[in-house]
Amino acid sequence: MMLSEDMYQENILEHYKHPHNFGMLEQKDIDVREVNPLCGDVVEMQIILKGDVIEDIKFHGKGCAISQAATSMLTDEVKGKTLKEATEMTKQKILGMLGVEISPVRQKCAFLGLKVLHMCLEKAGHASSKDSHC
Repeated sequence: MMLSEDMYQENILEHYKHPHNFGMLEQKDIDVREVNPLCGDVVEMQIILKGDVIEDIKFHGKGCAISQAATSMLTDEVKGKTLKEATEMTKQKILGMLGVEISPVRQKCAFLGLKVLHMCLEKAGHASSKDSHC
């Protein structure tokens, strides 16, 4: 069954109003913050590693529904995965999770969390995918 665009928009609003993995970790192995200078969106991501597995991940920040919802969905997707699996997250996968057409101007918003994740992976010593410089 295909989800309608309205259902995807509702999902984006739900993640924006009630983001998953939102908050701060007291103990963390990696902490990266980035700002989208075009619109002022901010995402800070914190990760706890257990070996090469993302045991826990949290983010906090502020911004538009697209940036915050995309980051919420992204953290759901990579929590419990290996660092190598996390490097396989791409812009295309983010767009697929959002499920609605995102204009080129808004894509910077949609990919902010992915950019921060890739910066975290670089800090952990794992090269990111081809999308690492969102």
